[in-house]
Amino acid sequence: MAKIEHYNFSGKRVFVRVDFNVPLDENFHITDDTRMRAALPTLKKIIADGGRLVIGSHLGRPKKVDPKFSLKHILAHLEELLGTKVKFAEDCASSEALEMSKNLKNGEVLLLENLRFYAEEEGKPRLSDDATDEEKAAAKKEVKASQKDFTKKLADLADVYVNDAFATAHRAHASTALIADYFDGDHKMFGYLMDKEVSAVKKVMQNIERPFTAIMGGSKVSTKIEIIRNLLTKVDNLILTGGMTYTFMKANGGKIGNSIVEDDKLDLALDLQKEAKEKGVNLLLGTDSVIADKFDNEAQKKIAHSDGIPDGWMGMDIGTETREIFRKAILESKTILWNGPAGVFEFDNFGEGTKAIAEAVAEATKNGAYSLVGGGDSVAAVNKYGYADKVSYVSTGGGALLEAIEGKELPGIAAIEK
Repeated sequence: MAKIEHYNFSGKRVFVRVDFNVPLDENFHITDDTRMRAALPTLKKIIADGGRLVIGSHLGRPKKVDPKFSLKHILAHLEELLGTKVKFAEDCASSEALEMSKNLKNGEVLLLENLRFYAEEEGKPRLSDDATDEEKAAAKKEVKASQKDFTKKLADLADVYVNDAFATAHRAHASTALIADYFDGDHKMFGYLMDKEVSAVKKVMQNIERPFTAIMGGSKVSTKIEIIRNLLTKVDNLILTGGMTYTFMKANGGKIGNSIVEDDKLDLALDLQKEAKEKGVNLLLGTDSVIADKFDNEAQKKIAHSDGIPDGWMGMDIGTETREIFRKAILESKTILWNGPAGVFEFDNFGEGTKAIAEAVAEATKNGAYSLVGGGDSVAAVNKYGYADKVSYVSTGGGALLEAIEGKELPGIAAIEK
Protein backbone atom coordinates (compact mmCIF):
# COMPACT_ATOMS: atom_id res chain seq x y z
CA MET A 1 0.00 0.00 0.00
CA ALA A 2 1.38 3.39 -1.03
CA LYS A 3 1.46 6.36 1.37
CA ILE A 4 0.04 9.65 0.16
CA GLU A 5 2.67 11.81 1.86
CA HIS A 6 5.45 10.05 -0.09
CA TYR A 7 3.66 9.89 -3.44
CA ASN A 8 4.27 12.21 -6.39
CA PHE A 9 1.05 12.51 -8.39
CA SER A 10 2.55 14.56 -11.23
CA GLY A 11 0.98 13.63 -14.56
CA LYS A 12 -1.21 10.92 -12.99
CA ARG A 13 -4.99 10.78 -13.21
CA VAL A 14 -6.17 10.26 -9.62
CA PHE A 15 -9.64 9.07 -8.61
CA VAL A 16 -10.34 10.30 -5.08
CA ARG A 17 -13.42 8.94 -3.32
CA VAL A 18 -14.52 11.66 -0.92
CA ASP A 19 -17.58 12.10 1.28
CA PHE A 20 -19.25 15.28 0.03
CA ASN A 21 -22.65 14.18 1.35
CA VAL A 22 -23.24 17.64 2.80
CA PRO A 23 -26.54 19.08 4.05
CA LEU A 24 -28.34 21.48 1.69
CA ASP A 25 -31.18 23.90 2.42
CA GLU A 26 -34.32 24.31 0.30
CA ASN A 27 -32.37 26.57 -2.08
CA PHE A 28 -29.55 24.02 -2.39
CA HIS A 29 -27.10 26.09 -0.39
CA ILE A 30 -24.62 24.11 1.73
CA THR A 31 -25.41 24.55 5.44
CA ASP A 32 -22.32 22.74 6.75
CA ASP A 33 -19.22 22.18 4.61
CA THR A 34 -17.20 20.30 7.27
CA ARG A 35 -16.93 17.17 5.13
CA MET A 36 -15.68 19.13 2.14
CA ARG A 37 -13.06 20.97 4.17
CA ALA A 38 -11.91 17.69 5.73
CA ALA A 39 -10.88 16.41 2.27
CA LEU A 40 -8.93 19.53 1.27
CA PRO A 41 -5.44 18.38 2.40
CA THR A 42 -5.69 15.32 0.13
CA LEU A 43 -7.15 17.19 -2.83
CA LYS A 44 -4.71 20.10 -2.58
CA LYS A 45 -1.71 17.76 -2.31
CA ILE A 46 -2.67 16.07 -5.59
CA ILE A 47 -3.24 19.41 -7.34
CA ALA A 48 0.03 20.85 -6.00
CA ASP A 49 1.93 17.79 -7.28
CA GLY A 50 0.50 18.35 -10.75
CA GLY A 51 -1.88 15.42 -10.56
CA ARG A 52 -5.00 15.24 -12.69
CA LEU A 53 -7.75 15.05 -10.11
CA VAL A 54 -11.02 13.13 -10.56
CA ILE A 55 -13.40 13.50 -7.57
CA GLY A 56 -16.19 11.02 -6.87
CA SER A 57 -18.85 11.21 -4.15
CA HIS A 58 -22.45 10.46 -3.34
CA LEU A 59 -25.06 12.94 -2.11
CA GLY A 60 -28.13 11.76 -0.25
CA ARG A 61 -29.94 8.52 -0.99
CA PRO A 62 -31.48 8.97 -4.44
CA LYS A 63 -33.62 6.13 -5.79
CA LYS A 64 -33.12 7.39 -9.35
CA VAL A 65 -31.46 10.27 -11.20
CA ASP A 66 -32.81 13.26 -9.30
CA PRO A 67 -31.68 16.89 -9.88
CA LYS A 68 -32.10 17.75 -6.19
CA PHE A 69 -29.28 15.30 -5.39
CA SER A 70 -26.95 16.57 -8.11
CA LEU A 71 -23.38 17.41 -7.12
CA LYS A 72 -23.74 20.48 -9.34
CA HIS A 73 -25.09 22.15 -6.20
CA ILE A 74 -21.67 21.97 -4.54
CA LEU A 75 -19.57 22.81 -7.60
CA ALA A 76 -19.19 26.54 -6.98
CA HIS A 77 -18.24 26.06 -3.33
CA LEU A 78 -15.73 23.35 -4.24
CA GLU A 79 -14.08 25.75 -6.70
CA GLU A 80 -13.93 28.35 -3.93
CA LEU A 81 -12.35 25.90 -1.47
CA LEU A 82 -9.80 24.59 -3.97
CA GLY A 83 -9.08 28.00 -5.52
CA THR A 84 -9.35 26.61 -9.03
CA LYS A 85 -11.88 25.91 -11.78
CA VAL A 86 -13.54 22.49 -11.58
CA LYS A 87 -14.93 20.67 -14.61
CA PHE A 88 -18.14 18.67 -14.18
CA ALA A 89 -19.10 15.31 -15.71
CA GLU A 90 -22.88 15.02 -16.01
CA ASP A 91 -22.69 11.21 -15.79
CA CYS A 92 -20.04 9.53 -13.65
CA ALA A 93 -19.76 6.38 -15.79
CA SER A 94 -20.23 7.71 -19.31
CA SER A 95 -17.85 7.79 -22.28
CA GLU A 96 -17.90 11.59 -21.90
CA ALA A 97 -16.59 11.29 -18.33
CA LEU A 98 -13.79 9.01 -19.55
CA GLU A 99 -12.89 11.46 -22.31
CA MET A 100 -12.89 14.38 -19.85
CA SER A 101 -10.57 12.48 -17.52
CA LYS A 102 -8.17 11.70 -20.38
CA ASN A 103 -8.11 15.36 -21.43
CA LEU A 104 -7.26 16.70 -17.97
CA LYS A 105 -4.02 18.63 -17.76
CA ASN A 106 -1.69 18.62 -14.77
CA GLY A 107 -3.35 20.38 -11.81
CA GLU A 108 -6.85 20.29 -13.33
CA VAL A 109 -9.91 18.96 -11.53
CA LEU A 110 -12.98 17.00 -12.63
CA LEU A 111 -16.00 16.42 -10.37
CA LEU A 112 -18.22 13.46 -11.26
CA GLU A 113 -21.99 13.47 -10.93
CA ASN A 114 -23.53 11.65 -7.95
CA LEU A 115 -22.25 8.05 -7.91
CA ARG A 116 -25.52 6.84 -6.39
CA PHE A 117 -27.47 7.84 -9.46
CA TYR A 118 -26.43 4.32 -10.47
CA ALA A 119 -27.90 1.39 -8.51
CA GLU A 120 -24.63 -0.40 -9.30
CA GLU A 121 -22.74 1.88 -6.89
CA GLU A 122 -24.45 0.29 -3.89
CA GLY A 123 -25.14 -3.01 -5.65
CA LYS A 124 -28.79 -2.91 -4.61
CA PRO A 125 -31.78 -2.96 -6.97
CA ARG A 126 -34.32 -0.17 -6.77
CA LEU A 127 -37.79 -1.62 -6.78
CA SER A 128 -41.29 -0.56 -5.87
CA ASP A 129 -42.60 -1.65 -2.47
CA ASP A 130 -45.01 -4.11 -4.08
CA ALA A 131 -42.32 -6.02 -6.01
CA THR A 132 -42.60 -9.81 -5.71
CA ASP A 133 -39.83 -11.98 -4.28
CA GLU A 134 -39.10 -13.26 -7.79
CA GLU A 135 -38.79 -9.71 -9.13
CA LYS A 136 -36.49 -8.77 -6.26
CA ALA A 137 -34.25 -11.78 -6.85
CA ALA A 138 -34.03 -11.12 -10.59
CA ALA A 139 -33.29 -7.41 -10.08
CA LYS A 140 -30.59 -8.17 -7.50
CA LYS A 141 -28.92 -10.61 -9.88
CA GLU A 142 -29.06 -8.05 -12.70
CA VAL A 143 -27.52 -5.25 -10.62
CA LYS A 144 -24.75 -7.50 -9.31
CA ALA A 145 -23.95 -8.57 -12.87
CA SER A 146 -23.72 -4.98 -14.11
CA GLN A 147 -21.84 -3.71 -11.02
CA LYS A 148 -18.54 -5.08 -12.29
CA ASP A 149 -18.88 -3.15 -15.55
CA PHE A 150 -19.78 0.03 -13.64
CA THR A 151 -16.80 -0.39 -11.31
CA LYS A 152 -14.46 -0.91 -14.28
CA LYS A 153 -15.72 2.31 -15.86
CA LEU A 154 -14.87 4.22 -12.68
CA ALA A 155 -11.43 2.58 -12.50
CA ASP A 156 -10.73 3.53 -16.14
CA LEU A 157 -10.98 7.19 -15.16
CA ALA A 158 -7.67 7.07 -13.29
CA ASP A 159 -4.17 5.68 -12.89
CA VAL A 160 -4.24 5.94 -9.08
CA TYR A 161 -7.03 5.34 -6.55
CA VAL A 162 -7.26 7.26 -3.26
CA ASN A 163 -9.95 6.58 -0.67
CA ASP A 164 -10.55 9.53 1.64
CA ALA A 165 -14.14 8.72 2.65
CA PHE A 166 -14.00 6.99 6.04
CA ALA A 167 -17.71 7.59 6.65
CA THR A 168 -18.49 5.13 3.82
CA ALA A 169 -15.68 2.66 4.60
CA HIS A 170 -18.14 0.13 6.08
CA ARG A 171 -19.88 -0.18 2.72
CA ALA A 172 -18.65 -2.57 0.03
CA HIS A 173 -19.75 -0.20 -2.71
CA ALA A 174 -18.23 0.08 -6.16
CA SER A 175 -16.34 3.32 -5.48
CA THR A 176 -15.40 2.60 -1.85
CA ALA A 177 -14.08 -0.95 -2.06
CA LEU A 178 -14.57 -2.84 -5.35
CA ILE A 179 -12.68 -0.30 -7.45
CA ALA A 180 -9.49 -0.91 -5.45
CA ASP A 181 -9.13 -4.35 -7.07
CA TYR A 182 -8.22 -2.61 -10.33
CA PHE A 183 -5.14 -0.97 -8.80
CA ASP A 184 -2.00 -2.64 -7.47
CA GLY A 185 -0.46 -1.78 -4.09
CA ASP A 186 1.71 0.97 -5.58
CA HIS A 187 -1.30 2.75 -7.07
CA LYS A 188 -3.88 2.76 -4.28
CA MET A 189 -3.78 4.43 -0.88
CA PHE A 190 -5.67 6.24 1.87
CA GLY A 191 -6.06 10.00 1.72
CA TYR A 192 -4.89 12.09 4.67
CA LEU A 193 -8.31 12.07 6.37
CA MET A 194 -8.82 8.32 5.94
CA ASP A 195 -5.32 7.61 7.20
CA LYS A 196 -5.95 9.67 10.36
CA GLU A 197 -9.28 7.91 10.94
CA VAL A 198 -7.79 4.43 10.56
CA SER A 199 -4.88 5.33 12.85
CA ALA A 200 -7.24 6.74 15.49
CA VAL A 201 -9.42 3.62 15.54
CA LYS A 202 -6.37 1.33 15.75
CA LYS A 203 -4.97 3.38 18.60
CA VAL A 204 -8.06 3.02 20.79
CA MET A 205 -8.92 -0.56 19.82
CA GLN A 206 -5.48 -2.17 19.38
CA ASN A 207 -2.74 0.01 20.87
CA ILE A 208 -4.43 0.62 24.21
CA GLU A 209 -2.81 2.51 27.07
CA ARG A 210 -4.65 1.70 30.29
CA PRO A 211 -6.91 2.44 32.03
CA PHE A 212 -9.21 2.40 28.98
CA THR A 213 -12.66 3.97 29.42
CA ALA A 214 -15.43 3.80 26.83
CA ILE A 215 -18.49 6.05 27.12
CA MET A 216 -21.53 4.77 25.24
CA GLY A 217 -24.61 6.98 25.14
CA GLY A 218 -27.84 6.88 23.22
CA SER A 219 -31.45 5.93 23.70
CA LYS A 220 -31.43 2.19 23.02
CA VAL A 221 -29.38 -0.78 24.20
CA SER A 222 -30.43 -2.68 21.08
CA THR A 223 -28.46 -0.42 18.74
CA LYS A 224 -25.25 -0.87 20.73
CA ILE A 225 -25.35 -4.57 21.73
CA GLU A 226 -22.43 -5.78 19.59
CA ILE A 227 -20.38 -2.67 20.36
CA ILE A 228 -20.88 -3.15 24.11
CA ARG A 229 -20.01 -6.85 23.89
CA ASN A 230 -16.81 -6.15 21.96
CA LEU A 231 -15.84 -3.35 24.35
CA LEU A 232 -16.31 -5.66 27.34
CA THR A 233 -13.32 -7.64 26.04
CA LYS A 234 -11.13 -4.52 25.87
CA VAL A 235 -12.03 -1.79 28.39
CA ASP A 236 -11.39 -1.28 32.08
CA ASN A 237 -14.39 1.05 32.53
CA LEU A 238 -17.59 1.09 30.50
CA ILE A 239 -19.90 4.05 31.05
CA LEU A 240 -23.41 3.43 29.71
CA THR A 241 -25.52 6.57 29.64
CA GLY A 242 -28.36 8.32 27.87
CA GLY A 243 -31.79 6.75 27.45
CA MET A 244 -30.46 3.19 27.65
CA THR A 245 -29.86 3.81 31.38
CA TYR A 246 -33.53 3.21 32.13
CA THR A 247 -33.65 -0.22 30.51
CA PHE A 248 -30.93 -1.25 32.97
CA MET A 249 -32.71 0.43 35.88
CA LYS A 250 -35.99 -1.34 35.13
CA ALA A 251 -34.18 -4.66 34.62
CA ASN A 252 -32.78 -4.28 38.14
CA GLY A 253 -36.24 -3.66 39.60
CA GLY A 254 -36.12 0.13 39.57
CA LYS A 255 -38.97 2.59 39.01
CA ILE A 256 -38.42 4.69 35.88
CA GLY A 257 -41.70 6.60 35.43
CA ASN A 258 -42.26 7.54 31.80
CA SER A 259 -38.58 7.24 30.79
CA ILE A 260 -37.66 5.58 27.52
CA VAL A 261 -37.24 1.83 27.95
CA GLU A 262 -36.86 -1.32 25.84
CA ASP A 263 -39.03 -3.82 27.69
CA ASP A 264 -37.89 -6.64 25.40
CA LYS A 265 -34.24 -6.02 26.34
CA LEU A 266 -34.46 -6.32 30.13
CA ASP A 267 -32.90 -9.80 30.17
CA LEU A 268 -30.17 -8.55 27.85
CA ALA A 269 -29.39 -5.72 30.26
CA LEU A 270 -28.98 -8.21 33.10
CA ASP A 271 -26.80 -10.45 30.91
CA LEU A 272 -24.52 -7.53 29.99
CA GLN A 273 -24.10 -6.60 33.65
CA LYS A 274 -23.23 -10.20 34.47
CA GLU A 275 -20.78 -10.37 31.56
CA ALA A 276 -19.08 -7.16 32.71
CA LYS A 277 -18.65 -8.57 36.22
CA GLU A 278 -17.22 -11.84 34.90
CA LYS A 279 -14.70 -9.95 32.76
CA GLY A 280 -13.71 -7.60 35.57
CA VAL A 281 -15.01 -4.52 33.78
CA ASN A 282 -16.23 -1.62 35.89
CA LEU A 283 -19.69 -0.96 34.42
CA LEU A 284 -20.94 2.52 35.37
CA LEU A 285 -24.58 3.60 35.12
CA GLY A 286 -26.14 6.88 36.17
CA THR A 287 -27.17 6.88 39.83
CA ASP A 288 -29.25 10.07 39.57
CA SER A 289 -31.08 11.80 36.74
CA VAL A 290 -32.44 15.17 35.78
CA ILE A 291 -36.10 14.36 35.20
CA ALA A 292 -38.87 16.29 33.47
CA ASP A 293 -42.65 16.20 33.44
CA LYS A 294 -42.71 16.28 29.62
CA PHE A 295 -40.35 16.03 26.65
CA ASP A 296 -39.80 19.74 26.23
CA ASN A 297 -36.97 22.20 26.84
CA GLU A 298 -39.29 24.28 29.03
CA ALA A 299 -40.58 21.34 31.07
CA GLN A 300 -40.45 21.36 34.86
CA LYS A 301 -37.36 19.53 36.06
CA LYS A 302 -35.83 18.12 39.23
CA ILE A 303 -33.29 15.54 40.36
CA ALA A 304 -34.27 11.95 41.22
CA HIS A 305 -32.55 8.63 41.76
CA SER A 306 -32.36 6.90 38.36
CA ASP A 307 -34.20 3.89 39.77
CA GLY A 308 -36.80 5.96 41.63
CA ILE A 309 -38.44 8.18 39.02
CA PRO A 310 -42.09 8.94 39.80
CA ASP A 311 -44.94 8.26 37.39
CA GLY A 312 -45.49 11.05 34.89
CA TRP A 313 -41.80 12.03 34.89
CA MET A 314 -38.98 10.94 32.58
CA GLY A 315 -35.19 10.88 32.68
CA MET A 316 -33.70 13.56 30.41
CA ASP A 317 -30.09 13.93 31.59
CA ILE A 318 -27.59 12.63 34.14
CA GLY A 319 -27.68 14.24 37.57
CA THR A 320 -24.91 15.98 39.51
CA GLU A 321 -23.84 12.88 41.44
CA THR A 322 -23.52 10.87 38.23
CA ARG A 323 -21.49 13.61 36.59
CA GLU A 324 -18.92 13.37 39.37
CA ILE A 325 -18.77 9.55 39.20
CA PHE A 326 -18.26 9.64 35.42
CA ARG A 327 -15.76 12.49 35.67
CA LYS A 328 -13.61 10.56 38.16
CA ALA A 329 -13.43 7.50 35.88
CA ILE A 330 -12.64 9.64 32.83
CA LEU A 331 -9.87 11.61 34.56
CA GLU A 332 -8.19 8.41 35.72
CA SER A 333 -8.08 7.09 32.12
CA LYS A 334 -5.26 7.01 29.57
CA THR A 335 -7.42 5.97 26.61
CA ILE A 336 -10.97 7.28 26.10
CA LEU A 337 -13.61 6.44 23.49
CA TRP A 338 -16.83 8.46 23.48
CA ASN A 339 -19.89 7.71 21.37
CA GLY A 340 -23.31 9.09 22.26
CA PRO A 341 -24.67 11.84 24.55
CA ALA A 342 -25.67 11.59 28.21
CA GLY A 343 -29.11 13.10 27.69
CA VAL A 344 -31.34 15.21 25.45
CA PHE A 345 -28.55 17.71 24.89
CA GLU A 346 -30.31 19.30 21.91
CA PHE A 347 -32.52 20.89 24.59
CA ASP A 348 -30.25 23.43 26.30
CA ASN A 349 -31.91 22.85 29.68
CA PHE A 350 -30.95 19.16 29.55
CA GLY A 351 -27.44 19.39 28.13
CA GLU A 352 -25.38 19.86 31.28
CA GLY A 353 -24.57 16.15 31.63
CA THR A 354 -23.27 15.85 28.08
CA LYS A 355 -21.33 19.08 28.54
CA ALA A 356 -19.81 17.71 31.77
CA ILE A 357 -18.60 14.60 29.92
CA ALA A 358 -17.09 16.79 27.18
CA GLU A 359 -15.29 18.86 29.83
CA ALA A 360 -13.93 15.75 31.56
CA VAL A 361 -12.72 14.19 28.30
CA ALA A 362 -11.00 17.46 27.36
CA GLU A 363 -9.35 17.71 30.78
CA ALA A 364 -8.15 14.10 30.63
CA THR A 365 -6.74 14.77 27.15
CA LYS A 366 -4.89 17.81 28.46
CA ASN A 367 -3.43 15.56 31.17
CA GLY A 368 -2.05 13.14 28.55
CA ALA A 369 -4.89 10.73 27.72
CA TYR A 370 -5.73 9.79 24.12
CA SER A 371 -9.38 10.54 23.33
CA LEU A 372 -11.43 9.57 20.30
CA VAL A 373 -14.89 11.10 19.90
CA GLY A 374 -17.17 9.74 17.20
CA GLY A 375 -20.78 9.40 16.17
CA GLY A 376 -23.01 12.24 15.00
CA ASP A 377 -24.40 13.31 18.39
CA SER A 378 -21.05 13.18 20.19
CA VAL A 379 -19.40 15.21 17.45
CA ALA A 380 -22.27 17.70 17.55
CA ALA A 381 -21.84 17.94 21.33
CA VAL A 382 -18.09 18.69 21.33
CA ASN A 383 -18.70 21.27 18.62
CA LYS A 384 -21.65 22.81 20.48
CA TYR A 385 -19.71 23.18 23.72
CA GLY A 386 -16.42 24.22 22.11
CA TYR A 387 -14.31 21.13 22.91
CA ALA A 388 -13.65 19.75 19.40
CA ASP A 389 -10.07 21.07 19.42
CA LYS A 390 -9.47 19.89 23.00
CA VAL A 391 -9.76 16.14 22.39
CA SER A 392 -7.26 13.99 20.53
CA TYR A 393 -9.42 13.14 17.52
CA VAL A 394 -12.97 13.75 16.33
CA SER A 395 -14.05 11.07 13.85
CA THR A 396 -16.07 11.91 10.73
CA GLY A 397 -17.41 8.37 10.52
CA GLY A 398 -20.71 7.43 12.14
CA GLY A 399 -21.64 3.92 11.01
CA ALA A 400 -18.07 3.17 9.93
CA LEU A 401 -16.69 4.03 13.36
CA LEU A 402 -19.35 1.97 15.14
CA GLU A 403 -18.65 -1.08 12.99
CA ALA A 404 -14.92 -0.69 13.61
CA ILE A 405 -15.62 -0.59 17.37
CA GLU A 406 -17.72 -3.74 16.98
CA GLY A 407 -14.59 -5.41 15.63
CA LYS A 408 -15.85 -5.77 12.07
CA GLU A 409 -13.58 -5.56 9.03
CA LEU A 410 -14.43 -2.44 7.02
CA PRO A 411 -14.45 -3.20 3.26
CA GLY A 412 -13.16 0.26 2.30
CA ILE A 413 -10.11 -0.20 4.52
CA ALA A 414 -9.46 -3.86 3.71
CA ALA A 415 -9.56 -3.14 -0.04
CA ILE A 416 -6.62 -0.74 0.30
CA GLU A 417 -4.61 -2.69 2.87
CA LYS A 418 -4.72 -6.10 1.17
